[in-house]
Amino acid sequence: MQKSLTNPNAGFGTLAVFMTAISTILGAILFLRFGYALANVGLGGLLGIIVIGHIVTIPTALAVAEIATNQRVQGGGAYYIISRSFGLNIGGAIGFALFMSQAVSVAFYIIAFGEAFDPLLQYIPWDVNPANAKRIATLILMTILSVIVIFRGANIGMKALYGVVALLFVSIAFLLMGKPLDENMTLSLNETVTDHDGFFYVFTIIFPAFTGMAAGLGLSGDLKDPKKSIPRGTLLATFVGMIIYVAVAFKLAASASVEEMASDQLIMSKIAIWGPIIPIGLAAACLSSAIGSLLVAPRTLQAIGYDAILPINNFNSWIAKGRKEDNEPINGSLITIGIAYFFIIIGDVDFVAQIISMFFMATYGAVCLISFLEHFASDPSYRPTFKYNRWIFSLVGALLSFWLMFKMNWGYAALSALIMGITYHLITISRPEKQGLEKLFKGVVFQLSRQIQIFVQRANKDEQTGHWRPFAICVSEDSFKRQSAFDMLRWICYKHGFGTYIHFLKGFLDRESHRESQKVLSRLINQSEGSKSRLYIDTIISPSYTSAIAQVIQLSGISGKGNNLILFEFSRNNPESLTYALDNYQLFEATGFDVCVLNSSYKGFGYRKEIHVWITANDFRNANLMILLAYIISGHPEWRNAVIKINATFPESQVERQRARLLELILGGRLPISPGNVNFLPLGEDQTTQSAIIKHSSDADLTVVGFTPKQVKEDKNILIDYGDMGNMLFVNTFIKKDIE
Repeated sequence: MQKSLTNPNAGFGTLAVFMTAISTILGAILFLRFGYALANVGLGGLLGIIVIGHIVTIPTALAVAEIATNQRVQGGGAYYIISRSFGLNIGGAIGFALFMSQAVSVAFYIIAFGEAFDPLLQYIPWDVNPANAKRIATLILMTILSVIVIFRGANIGMKALYGVVALLFVSIAFLLMGKPLDENMTLSLNETVTDHDGFFYVFTIIFPAFTGMAAGLGLSGDLKDPKKSIPRGTLLATFVGMIIYVAVAFKLAASASVEEMASDQLIMSKIAIWGPIIPIGLAAACLSSAIGSLLVAPRTLQAIGYDAILPINNFNSWIAKGRKEDNEPINGSLITIGIAYFFIIIGDVDFVAQIISMFFMATYGAVCLISFLEHFASDPSYRPTFKYNRWIFSLVGALLSFWLMFKMNWGYAALSALIMGITYHLITISRPEKQGLEKLFKGVVFQLSRQIQIFVQRANKDEQTGHWRPFAICVSEDSFKRQSAFDMLRWICYKHGFGTYIHFLKGFLDRESHRESQKVLSRLINQSEGSKSRLYIDTIISPSYTSAIAQVIQLSGISGKGNNLILFEFSRNNPESLTYALDNYQLFEATGFDVCVLNSSYKGFGYRKEIHVWITANDFRNANLMILLAYIISGHPEWRNAVIKINATFPESQVERQRARLLELILGGRLPISPGNVNFLPLGEDQTTQSAIIKHSSDADLTVVGFTPKQVKEDKNILIDYGDMGNMLFVNTFIKKDIE
């Protein structure tokens, strides 16, 4: 595989880009199908098609100019731009579809070239089937072009292209100087044939004319200065093509009737001042477009091979290989020629031609989308020297491209999207290391996150009350010893809130400790990806746990709002870390934090089938938060089959009143808790709440219990001594929560 996608002898300039693009823009569609379009949608409709087509192509041309002046564009043209902006997986999916479109386009233009022989068939002295005669002519032409491209490459192809384009302009000039077929012709905007085709069907037939804009991009590896030549050549070809389209549309409408245009696809030859110039011009147009596609398609394939996109490494190396002296993609040319021969022999490319249009439209949309997302992301590294594009142009171009795909032909558009989707999936499976969608949206997500955080902060500046949701934070130095705190935080914040998990590293901040924190962070992120968590992961270096907590609870949080709940975890077999939570409780009370303490047992979270909530007479403030947390945890997919059971211990005299209150709370709060799972357990004189919990919840997968700072100061064992029970979550709320 060669070391670069560029031609070491690259010497082409702006003129080469212009010639390659304009030769396709002023191609077979202009000569063969503009009359058909006028007959079916009228002059107004054709002008509308030209306008809509250029609303797509002009933003794309501007986007191309912008992107090309922001990065060093090597070989591969549109594929190179898309893959370096969207990532190699997406770029490969679109690029492979683009290559197929370019390769089949060679056959499309060669077959169209055969139509130029219609006037000559009458001079053949023997009986011959017209279709066979045209097919023989196209095969001969394809063979000649193949020999030229394989043995002489882009240089001889470009020299031939200059002569062909010159002849093309002469043909158009002769047409514009021609006279109307009827001197009494009047110009009408809306006149059409009786049984005319619909607007978007005609647009589908005409659209290949607009695909020439991207043709010049394919020469990017052969350009001396791509940043200069691509913008100038592409924009010039686009605007020149638009002017000629409008001029030809008016000329045809003023020169022939709709019936004449519908019945004669070479009606231009009857209007031009010298009729034979039109078949000659058609042949020149088809020849130039075929040459352009035959030069561009192998370079797209070569770039795909260079990036090792396809699953077979040997095949990647083979198609990436270029001729030693000029990097000419000979192997890619052989594949392109083989595809072209196949479709020329078939002779009917109507189905494939519409797929081609879809792939080109997808390419245009992708280029516009790149430009829009780069503007939106505001990445400082995006500094194009071309300053004339605006994000609104790119957005309109992208939206219109994707919308038109489905308006033109919903079935073909869906099939094209399916093909690209399957290609992306196969590339991702075989090349998981290549960048995919994350590269596309990273900058966009950053900007959205920034704007949303600012919006949320401003929207909540005057908020006094509101529905509670968890903005939780956990600080732990045992991240790699026990998973329970991390799991509890991700369950609490899975859908209803935001969670930040911070690993504590004791020490002072210096180069060594910072390097260590980055290693720990990378390890934590990998762990987080494995569990599919939605937590924000970070580390903190501080000389003590107290100073770390003091810093952490002052963080604003990734949500744009301040955090409101802190989670601690300790092992029942080694409760030493519990002191970190208890010794700093004054900090949580000062800042209004709700506090959760997770008592981790060797039994873990069991089978995640039952959550028991214990409510006592001391839990007037805690009860609602305890029930709410149980409901939130049960909403996680890993707890989807869990049953919430509420056990209440109150004095006998309060049981009925508290039962009614709890049932009303559950019903009014629309909580998925069956009244049959609400149990009231009166305590005997010698029975404690702890003993009741151990007796009735020993098989629970998670037990939620309330506590108050006063209780813990008097006896911290109320958080510890629970024997062989599973994990327990102790909850203390700063302010009573409403459940409505």
